[in-house]
Amino acid sequence: MFRHFLVVRFAFVLLLVSAAPTVAAGLDAAGINDAAAPTGKLPGRPQISASIAKLEILLDRAHFSPGEIDGKLGENAQKALTAFAAANGLSFDKAVTAELWSRLAAASEGPAVVNYTIADADVKGPFLAKVPAKMERMQDLPALNYTSAREALAEKFHMSEALLQALNPGQKFDKAGASIAVANVLDTGASTPVARVEVDKTRQTLSTFDTAGKLTAFYPATVGSTEKPTPSGTLKVTAVNKNPTYRYNPKYKFKGVKSTKPFTIKPGPNNPVGSVWINLSAEGYGIHGTPDPGKVSKAASHGCIRLTNWDAQHVAAGVAKGTPVTFVESTQ
Repeated sequence: MFRHFLVVRFAFVLLLVSAAPTVAAGLDAAGINDAAAPTGKLPGRPQISASIAKLEILLDRAHFSPGEIDGKLGENAQKALTAFAAANGLSFDKAVTAELWSRLAAASEGPAVVNYTIADADVKGPFLAKVPAKMERMQDLPALNYTSAREALAEKFHMSEALLQALNPGQKFDKAGASIAVANVLDTGASTPVARVEVDKTRQTLSTFDTAGKLTAFYPATVGSTEKPTPSGTLKVTAVNKNPTYRYNPKYKFKGVKSTKPFTIKPGPNNPVGSVWINLSAEGYGIHGTPDPGKVSKAASHGCIRLTNWDAQHVAAGVAKGTPVTFVESTQ
């Protein structure tokens, strides 16, 4: 029996190790800040890489969002790289050229990773013990807050919790005054007014343009669902709501929701529509945030246009009532 217990325990430990992301050597503030352009074959998706983390941070600061900064070259980072390259008259085809890296580095200033002192506001909560998996169980909660200071800090700096933890080994993120390493992505400048928004339903992206037609920002998005397909043509922004409530309409019959009556879920970053709702001129449709930034463009939306909370906030800061939002279907 004891031998069987040891075998089972050893297998369980192996499972945990295999499930954890691989962390490349040199993954600290200095390693990321000093990282050069990745050469040759880019790092595999499971591995957290210093050069890819820097690449994602530079893309984020140039307003070509990779979505959640996780240090791994996923689909969203590749979308952003392709869009940034095209906007600069370059190309990206599975390799980051010296010129592409140079343009990225020149698009913003300062180190990619900086030290941040955890503030009282970061740790005061209140935090949820757990976000319910089912919408019906959310309606009784007073707010859909973060589940921990670590989650709040990761989102504040556009990072995955895994990357934040890897950069700060042993840190619990629950003490004000502690210094931690974070992505240097806080944008304190004024947002560029958005003249037009374009949602690409095929590529699962959202782009904003100024009055001259110049691309000003690019974001990965989750667009539409089987139950509630995203519309075609052009809609307009009718309102921007920060910290929105979520009203469930049973006529949409979302998968996993059994309620036959409407109900309301209180505001919070883990609300089904995240921390901001940009209402559009078709009933029930909007551009909004999400409680699951790592799933943007990888899991179906409930019919709307889902961005990370920080990307949705950036779009919301630039649009106004009447801003046109055009839905297109591109050829891949």
